[in-house]
Amino acid sequence: MGGQAADSREFHARMGLDLFTLKGRIALVTGSSQGIGLALARGLAAAGANVVLNGRDATKLEAARHELAAQGLAVSACAFDVTDEAAVSAGVGRIEDGTGPIAILVNNAGMQFRTSLEDYPLEKWRELMRVNVESAFLVGKAVARGMIARKAGKIINICSVQSELGRPSIAPYTATKGAIKMLTKGMCADWAKHGIQVNAIGPGYFKTPLNQALVDNPEFSSWLEKRTPAGRWGTVDELIGAAVFLASPASSFVNGHMLYVDGGITAVL
Repeated sequence: MGGQAADSREFHARMGLDLFTLKGRIALVTGSSQGIGLALARGLAAAGANVVLNGRDATKLEAARHELAAQGLAVSACAFDVTDEAAVSAGVGRIEDGTGPIAILVNNAGMQFRTSLEDYPLEKWRELMRVNVESAFLVGKAVARGMIARKAGKIINICSVQSELGRPSIAPYTATKGAIKMLTKGMCADWAKHGIQVNAIGPGYFKTPLNQALVDNPEFSSWLEKRTPAGRWGTVDELIGAAVFLASPASSFVNGHMLYVDGGITAVL
């Protein structure tokens, strides 16, 4: 009896871990030459995925690829502009033809621009919408076509606590992240019937190049540490677990969901 019980425990433990493996799956991560995108790419690769890095700067992208490859991870790079529909179509085609079918997409490409709303330049508003929203729409539908044909796929859109919360000087950014939250739900409504799970991660305040101006501001850091129940900035590696979960078979019935990784900031007033 004791041996059977031990075998059963071992079997269930193994099955539990297997739910989170990404072995053999190809994952495209946009905006992955630095910051959150690079951390997520590293985490997915460590879980077994063959990761394709993406960005517009081929030099930075190659440096990121070399960094991950030096760690023994399966990684390649495909540079294209995620705001250009023709470039997206060609880039996704190159990956599917050369590397294989994309099983996991992480829409991470994004930008920030801070100034008072009454002085916000129209060209910056439009650029923010293109990079933060239109890119997810373009890459999402390009990749989804193959996923629909295969009746399987995982799409993870990177949102923000600004999908829920406003702050001075970033109203347009907040608008884009609210849009991505609702685009996630819309993608779920259209594509869940094809075996595709579409979810979002909402990072709180993390030490990234995008947030460097805030990281360097002692007054803001002091406010953040008091405002966040965890009492600190997040580190990008703390997003990896959420991404692996949403990319893996463990989340097979999770769809249209926003998973906040924010130290509790959206839980309190």
